[in-house]
Amino acid sequence: MEYEIVHNPDDQRFQTEVDGHRCQLDYTFRDAVISMNRVYVPPPVEGKGIAGALTRYALDYSRAHEWKVIPRCPYVAAWIKRHPDYQDLVA
Repeated sequence: MEYEIVHNPDDQRFQTEVDGHRCQLDYTFRDAVISMNRVYVPPPVEGKGIAGALTRYALDYSRAHEWKVIPRCPYVAAWIKRHPDYQDLVA
């Protein structure tokens, strides 16, 4: 399933809305390094691949902007481990 994900730099997150629930990947940013701190998907919409879609979008965005990534969120770290083609982004 595809989701309309947007980057919200003012609130330092990537986000989408699914069935009226905001899902997000929160981050902090400094010196071309993005620290991905938390992925949150509310329980009513869990299990739909939203966390993976947010993670992929954020990593693709980071690659396009030549940012390095610190995967502080355990979900993001595990996702990168399962997708070796993104491991080059890790700071």
